Amino acid sequence: MPEPVPPGLDAAAAAARLSAEGPNQIGPQQRRKLGAIALEVAREPMFVLLLASGSIYLAMGDPQEAAALLGFVLIIMGITVAQERRTDHTLDTLRDLSSPRARVMRGGELLRIAGPEVVRGDLLVLAEGDRVAADGDVVQSHELAVDESLQTGESEPVAKPVGTTVLAGTLAVRGQGLVRVTATGAHTALGRMGRAIQGIEVEPSPLRSEVSRLTRRLTVMGVVLSLLLAGLFWALRGDGLAAVLAGLTLAMGLLPQELAVIMIVFFALGARRLAARQVLTRRLNAIETLGATTVLCVDKTGTLTQNRMALAALWADDQTWQAGPLPEAFHELVEYAVLASEIEPHDPMERAVHDFAAQHLAGSEHLHPSWSLVREYELSSSLLAMSHGWQHAQSQHSLVAAKGAPEAVAALCHLPAQHLSSVMAQAAHLAGQGLRVLGVAKSIHRQSEAWPEHQTDFDFEFVGLLGLADPLRPEVPTAVAQCQRAGIRVVMVTGDHVRTAAAVARQAGIDSQQVLSGAEVQAMTAADLAQLLQPPGPDHSQPHQAVNVFARVMPSQKLKLIQAFKSGGQVVAMTGDGVNDAPALRAAHIGIAMGQRGTDVAREAASLVLLQDDFTAIVAAIRMGRRIYANLRQATVYTLTVHVPIVGLTLLPMLFGLPLVLAPLHIAFIELVIDPACSIVFEAEQNEAGDCALMAQPPRSSTEPLMARSQVLQALWQGALVTLVVMAIYAGMLASGSDVGSARAACFVALVTANAALILPYRSQHGGWRQLFAGLSATPLWVLAATAAGLLAVTWLPVFAQAFGFTVLPPATWLGAFAVGLALLPLFQWGKKKAPTQKTSGL
Repeated sequence: MPEPVPPGLDAAAAAARLSAEGPNQIGPQQRRKLGAIALEVAREPMFVLLLASGSIYLAMGDPQEAAALLGFVLIIMGITVAQERRTDHTLDTLRDLSSPRARVMRGGELLRIAGPEVVRGDLLVLAEGDRVAADGDVVQSHELAVDESLQTGESEPVAKPVGTTVLAGTLAVRGQGLVRVTATGAHTALGRMGRAIQGIEVEPSPLRSEVSRLTRRLTVMGVVLSLLLAGLFWALRGDGLAAVLAGLTLAMGLLPQELAVIMIVFFALGARRLAARQVLTRRLNAIETLGATTVLCVDKTGTLTQNRMALAALWADDQTWQAGPLPEAFHELVEYAVLASEIEPHDPMERAVHDFAAQHLAGSEHLHPSWSLVREYELSSSLLAMSHGWQHAQSQHSLVAAKGAPEAVAALCHLPAQHLSSVMAQAAHLAGQGLRVLGVAKSIHRQSEAWPEHQTDFDFEFVGLLGLADPLRPEVPTAVAQCQRAGIRVVMVTGDHVRTAAAVARQAGIDSQQVLSGAEVQAMTAADLAQLLQPPGPDHSQPHQAVNVFARVMPSQKLKLIQAFKSGGQVVAMTGDGVNDAPALRAAHIGIAMGQRGTDVAREAASLVLLQDDFTAIVAAIRMGRRIYANLRQATVYTLTVHVPIVGLTLLPMLFGLPLVLAPLHIAFIELVIDPACSIVFEAEQNEAGDCALMAQPPRSSTEPLMARSQVLQALWQGALVTLVVMAIYAGMLASGSDVGSARAACFVALVTANAALILPYRSQHGGWRQLFAGLSATPLWVLAATAAGLLAVTWLPVFAQAFGFTVLPPATWLGAFAVGLALLPLFQWGKKKAPTQKTSGL
C-alpha cells in the first residue's frame, strides 16, 4: 500500500466485539434443526391421516396390525427427514460466499482469519481476487475495483475510490484497498436480504392442494358410507359387533392412505434421480410443480452467460476483426491493450486481453515479458481511463499505454471532430452488439525527464477499440429452444444495460423485439404490469407484443415481475445466483439457484440448486418433473381402480345376505400390494419416447385435475368388472356347496391376481399390445413375483390361511382362480385403448 496502514483493532477489543455482536455469518440462523424438520413433516395432513388409520386398527383390537402401520409411518417419516437433512448437509459444502477468509490489520500486524471472526471496526486489506468479508468504507484505494454482479446483476467492475463502500460477498478484481468494516453478519446488505426473504410465504404446490382436497372428500365419503353400512347391517341382521366390524372394514377400504405414500415416495425418489443429474432438491413440492411451469425467468450474468469476459471484436484503422486469424493490422492494438493491463490481472476484462494475446501473439515481437512497469496512472471518477508506463533497456524512451472508456481515451488523444465522430459511432455499433467497449491509446516518454503528475499530460495517439463479451454458456441456446418447444416461455431479467441484454437474448434465442427497463416496470401498476406480461392468445386477444427481456432491473422490481406473472395465472420458475435474486427465488413457484457461484442467501431461498451450474439441467429437471407427474397420475388411477372392488366386496355380500368376503386383515394385505405397485413400479417407469412426447406438449394447467373424467370412469368400470367377476366366483362356490373359507380364499386369489395384472396396462395411459411389455424393467417383475409368493403363502400355508379365515385350496381350484384374475388383462388393455381423452373435469 502506498500510504501508511493504520494498526487496526487490538486482539482484546476484537474478541470483546465478537462476543458482544456475534460472528460474521448468516448461515446458522437459517439452518433448520432436526427436531424442526421432523415436526414439519409430522404436521403434514397425510401423516395425520395415516396415524388415524393406525388408530382404527387399535380400535378393532388388533395391536399387531396397528403397530405395523404405525411402524410404516415412522419409516416414511424417517426417509423424508433424512432427505431434508441430506439436502442441508450438501448445502453446507456450498457455504463460501457469506464467510470467506479475510486479511485484517490487528494490533499493527497483518493476519489472515476466518470470515466469521471479522468484527465491526476491523481494517480489511483487499487485493485482486479477495472476496469481501463484510460491509465497509474504503479508506485507502489503489486502482481498487470490485465485481458487484452478485449484488446488482451488473457484470462490469465498479471502481472503489476512497469514501465509497464495499459490500459483503463482492469480489475485488483490480488493485488494492483498505476497508474499515461498518457492518457484519445479519447487519450487512447480504444479511438484510436474507432476513427479507423469510417474510415471503412459500405457496403449497397445486398437487399438494389437490391431493389434500381429494383426501378430504374420500375421507368424508368413507365415514358416511361406513356409518350407513353399519346401520344397515345392524338393522338387517341385528348383530351390533358385526355391524361395527363391517363399517370399519369399509372405512379402511375407502381411506386413501396410499395417496400419502405414493406422493411422498414419488417425490423422494424423484429428488434422488435429480441429484444424480447434479440438481439438488430443496423442496420436494418443486418436483411436481416443474411439470406445470409456464414461465422460466432467467438472470443473464452467470446464468445465461459464463460471467467471464472474452475479446469478441477489434477495430483499428477503420477495419474490424471478429473471428478467424488475427491480421497484422490489429497486432499493435492487442499489444498496447496488454501493456495497459496489470501484469497478473484478476479483472475479467484484463484477463481476457492477456488470454487473447497469448493465443494470437505468442512468440511475436508484440509481447514484452522482460519490460518493467515503472509508472501507473489510476482510473478515477473524473477520467475513466488508466495508463501504464513501461521501460526497456534497448530504448531511451518509455512507452505509455492507456485504456478505458472510448470517450475518455478519445479525450486523452484530443481527436479532431471527424475522427472523434468515427470512433464514437464504431463504439456505439459494438455496444449495440452487447459488447463492453474499451479504447486503447499509446504515447512515449523520455526516460531523462520526470514522469508527469497526470496522464492527461501525455501526447496520446489513438490505436483502436476493444469489444469484450461475457460469453453465452454454450448449452444455453439448445436449452432455451427445448423449453420453448415444451411451451415454456423463457424471460430474461437482468441488471445489465438494455443493449447488452437485448444482444445476449438474441444469442440465446429469446425474443428481444421489446426490452422493458426496471424503471418502466417500477412506474407501472401491478394490474397494468400483469396485463402487459400476458402472452398473446391464439385468438390474438392480447394486441401487444409480449415482453421477454427486462434490463436494468433492481431486486424489488424482480420481485414485482414474479408477482405479476403469478397474478396472471402463470406457474413461474426463476433461476439466479446473486443476493439480488433471493426475494424473487423465494416468491417464485420454483426458485432455481446456481450452486457453484451462487450466494448462500440465493441457495437458501431456492427450491432447486444446480450443483454444476449447468443450464441444461433445468430442461432435464422439467422433463423429469413431467414424467413424475404422468407416472403419479397413473399410480393414482390404479389406486382408485383397486379400491373399487374392495368397497364392492364389502357392500354386496351384506346386501345379498351372504357372509362377508373381506376382513381388515385382507385389506391390509391388498394394500401391501398397492403400495409397492404404486410407489415403486410406477415411479420407476421410464420411457424415452414418452419423455419426448411429454416435452412436445404445452405445460399442463395448474387447475387441471390429477385424474381426468375419462380416467375416473375408466377406473370405476374396470374396478366394477373385477368386483362382478370376483363376486360371481364367491356366489357360485357357495351355491355349489363350498365352505365359506374356500370361497373366500378363491375370491382373494382372483382379486389379488387381477390387481397385480392391472399394473401392466396402467404403466402408460396409451399404447397397444406391443407396448404392453415394452421397456418392462425388472422392478415390476419383482413386485409381481413377490405378490405371487405372498399370495401362495396366505392361501396354501395352513398357519397363515387360518389367520386369514381361508381354507387351503386344492391346486386346481387355486390355479383356476389365478387364471380368472389373469384373464381380465385383455379387457383392461382394451378398456385403456377405448378410454376417451377429454380432460374437462376430474375427481
